[in-house]
Order: sequence, then structure tokens, then C-alpha cells
Amino acid sequence: MGFEQLTTVTNILLLNLVVSSLIFATSLPFMAVYMQLSNWIFGTAMCKIVGSVYYLGFYSSVLFLALLTFDRHLAVVYSVGPLQVRNRRYAVFSCAVVWVVSGLACIRPMILHKIFTSNLDNKTLCQEYPGYIPNINVDALRLSGFYLQLFLFFIFPLVVIVYCYIRITITVVSSKIVSRFKTVRLIFIIVLLFFMCWTPFNIVLMYDEPTSCEEEQKLGYALQITRNIANIYFCISPVFYTFVGKKFQNYFRQLLVKHFPKLKRHISVSQNSRSYMSTKSTRNEF
Repeated sequence: MGFEQLTTVTNILLLNLVVSSLIFATSLPFMAVYMQLSNWIFGTAMCKIVGSVYYLGFYSSVLFLALLTFDRHLAVVYSVGPLQVRNRRYAVFSCAVVWVVSGLACIRPMILHKIFTSNLDNKTLCQEYPGYIPNINVDALRLSGFYLQLFLFFIFPLVVIVYCYIRITITVVSSKIVSRFKTVRLIFIIVLLFFMCWTPFNIVLMYDEPTSCEEEQKLGYALQITRNIANIYFCISPVFYTFVGKKFQNYFRQLLVKHFPKLKRHISVSQNSRSYMSTKSTRNEF
């Protein structure tokens, strides 16, 4: 028995979501130093690595968020249990697809991210190189990256999330069980956060190319501010999706107690959580 519940479908997806958010978070200290100094001090290799890690965590987190939402939609609306479509093989395969798609999408930033010297203040920059790169159609690559990020990593996940949560909410409300309304409130908060954090950044991305230095400076400030707002979402999403889930929270406590026995006096663990995961329990995972 042990901690086999940690490998249920929902928890596999949750763990991958947390891992992707942590991958994203590893790039933030470098980005923070870069923004504070307005100068890249970590070299060419780290510029490409940090840029790729940033987008890998970014892309995979959004897709895992949509995948987790779709999985809960299957469990709640259609009562699809683990013995049907929702099994470990399904979860592992879905996660593998997300990592492959996200990894392929990182090829563009890996190619375009370079360090170069600014003509204005002679500082070293680490970002997508605005000039010519031999044997590469930079404009086509940059344009394809824009549409890829907009449609595959924003509009598509957003449509999936909104549709699934509307269906989940209707199902929960129609069940007429008072305890389920906590789930509805949590759903509303998650969708609202997604809209609030990601919409401003994607709106700014759709702006036309600046025609003057003043417009370019304003656009740069807008991108920096909205990107930081979007970054906040990745920092708080694991909290909502992991530690607000009562069952996952208890399994996580069991895992801590197993590896760190001294924590047992400080952490309460429910022994009832080792019961099997039914379709009804899947509906109460929030």
C-alpha cells in the first residue's frame, strides 16, 4: 500500500504541474538580478539556458493546468473512473506529450536568445536578438513564436479551462450538495486568477511594432510589468492545485512523515486517506 495514492491520475498531474512551476521558478532569480542591474552578468550559455528554462516552465505549466482541468472534467461530469480512460498509463502518456510539446516550443527561444551590447547605454542584454542571425529567418521564427504562444499556450488552454469549469460548476450545483459549493468558489478564483494574470501580457504582445524610441520604451515597460504579473500566477498556482486538495495534502504529509519521522509530532495525518480512490472521492479532491 504505502503511498500508492500519490500515483493516482490526478496526483500524477498535480506533481507534474508543481515540477513545471518549480522549473519556471528556477529562472526567476536570474531574471530578478538581470532586471535589477539592467545588465546580464551570467554569460552566453546561461542566457540560453535560463531563457529556455523560463519558457519550458511557462509552456508546460499552462498545458498541465489545462490537462488537469480536463481530467477533473472527465471525473466529475462524466464520472469516468480510473478503471476506464483515467488510468496511470493515460496520465503518464498525457504528461509525456505535454513535456515533448513544451520542449519543442523552447527551440525558438534557445535559438533567438543571445547576449549583445545595447547601443544606448553600452550594457549587456540577454534577450531575443533583434538583428540578423546567419542561415535563420529571424522574422518568420519570431512571428511563428508569437502565434504559437498566443494560440497554443493562451487561447487554447483558456478555452479548455473555461469550458470544463463551466461544465463542472453546472454538475456540482445540480448535485444540490452544500459542501460542493466550496469547489465552485475555488473554481471561480482559479479562473479569475488565470484571466487577471495572463490577459494583460497577451494584450501587450499584440501591440504593433513601435515607430519611435518613446513608444518602444513604453512598450518595454508594459511588457515588463505584465510579464511580472503573469509570473505571479506560476508562483501561486501550485498552492491552489496542490495544497488546497485535502486528499493530496494528507498524502503529502504522509510522505514527509515517512522520510522525516521527527516531523510526526508536528504534522497530523489522517489514516482514512489510505482508502481506495473512487469516482466520488475524485470529485472532492479540491
